[in-house]
Amino acid sequence: MSLRRLSWSAWGSVLMLAAAAAAAQPGATLSDHVKKDIERHRAMAAAHEAAARCLESGKSEEVCVKELQAACKGLAIGKHCGMRHVH
Repeated sequence: MSLRRLSWSAWGSVLMLAAAAAAAQPGATLSDHVKKDIERHRAMAAAHEAAARCLESGKSEEVCVKELQAACKGLAIGKHCGMRHVH
């Protein structure tokens, strides 16, 4: 298929993919605020992964929540480290 025969929606998809690829280029200039936010999200993700492993190990939910709270102290708002779900 030649480029001339692409539909408008196909061209739109191509342009969106190109824009997404350009935005995701490594080395993009990020503000200090965004860099710190990225660090916080990664730290919160690590704390939640540790909490999941804690539960998998057979420890009680109470113990694992306390460990999560300690890992997230000063990092996130609330006792659930920025993540809340139903039980």
